[in-house]
Amino acid sequence: MLQALGNIFKIPDLRKKVLYTLFIIFIYRVGGHLPTPGVDGSALNEFFQKVSATSGGNLFGIIALFSGGALQRATVFALGIMPYISSSIILQLLMVVIPHLEKLAKEGGEEGRRTLIQYTRYGTLVLALIQTFFISLWLENPNAFQGTVIVPNPGWGFRLMTILTLTTGTVFIMWLGEQIDEHGIGNGMSVLITAGIIEGIPSAIMQTTQLVQYGQIQIWKLVFLVILFVFTVIGVILIVAGQRKIPVQYAKQIRGHRVYGGQSTYLPLKVNQANVVPIIFAQSIILFPATIAGFFPGGGFVKTFASWLSPGSGLYVMLSAFLIIFFTFFYTAITFNPIDIANNLQKYGGFIPGIRPGKNTAEYLDYLMTRVTFCGAIFLAVIAEFPSVINSPKVLNIPFMVASFFGGTGLLIIVGVILDTMKQIESQLLMHHYEGFIKKGKLRARIK
Repeated sequence: MLQALGNIFKIPDLRKKVLYTLFIIFIYRVGGHLPTPGVDGSALNEFFQKVSATSGGNLFGIIALFSGGALQRATVFALGIMPYISSSIILQLLMVVIPHLEKLAKEGGEEGRRTLIQYTRYGTLVLALIQTFFISLWLENPNAFQGTVIVPNPGWGFRLMTILTLTTGTVFIMWLGEQIDEHGIGNGMSVLITAGIIEGIPSAIMQTTQLVQYGQIQIWKLVFLVILFVFTVIGVILIVAGQRKIPVQYAKQIRGHRVYGGQSTYLPLKVNQANVVPIIFAQSIILFPATIAGFFPGGGFVKTFASWLSPGSGLYVMLSAFLIIFFTFFYTAITFNPIDIANNLQKYGGFIPGIRPGKNTAEYLDYLMTRVTFCGAIFLAVIAEFPSVINSPKVLNIPFMVASFFGGTGLLIIVGVILDTMKQIESQLLMHHYEGFIKKGKLRARIK
């Protein structure tokens, strides 16, 4: 491992990409500490620490997770990259119902890809304007903060300034992510999200240490959590990297005096095809009542209904698990089209041994993907509900901020992004005949 890390800096191109990515991450984290004008940041941060809003008690908790805690500090990057994620997901959904977008994705080539990226940018800007407007209203509402005044001078002046500041911050983050895609290493947006989540780990460790010192967490609970964390990480790695490999054989074609094709390969079916999208969808829907309830003073049906769906409640766990499984199948059905894959295989002379090309191949792929997706959906539901379960007073009664780092969306994102980035670095090292992170004896022997 250490030798592979040293080899990174021996390759000029790879060294430049890694250092450039680290520089962009540095800029991103600096921007995550620049305050938004008109907001009492200390009062807001004190409130978040008091009620542990990053536990996901409303939609702003999800934004706080993806912004690396910038929301609770009310910085210019408070909205994070959530509008870009939402815009990308919406565009993928629209490709199914709008033929023009589907044609751009399949037949547009490089020009079509650029057009779709531009549409995603426009969508990000629109969603950012809408979300920042509601965030400004939320910051002005003392009832959302148990009577604490976060904005000393509310009004349209503050709202317009907040909309302009936070929207500009989101657009700048989008630009930073695209710079990593173009000049750095890894997926830009995912790398920035992961950097924000990892920044919160030291504070979670400090809080855990304090809770152990004060006797709020017994030693046996901490040991149990560490063991559980190790097995959870191993499970996440296995599922994220898990594939069902379908053998594919290409028929031999004789053209003149040459023989083409005839090689064997495989078609990978990812166990976690939908990634963390189902969790985002499910939590956004369930936590919407709690978000709306924060804008209305007093009790009422909305607050009562929101309390039923509070994280850790039985109804929350069951409904969240059901929605995660549903959206996993829904999103997989959108992103994985067995008919197109079967047609492409047939077009280039490929076939699955024992399965007739065309319709039978599509049905076979759909059959396999349904069963693979079911395993991935159950896994996502378990990982997403893991923090809520161990946070429950009836189980371990661990504070949610601590529990969230032993499972949940954050851990899934961190492991997935690290694996993807390591694969890209690995390919660069092997291309330059250096030993990568994964030792392969046969490959080294061939190089020697």
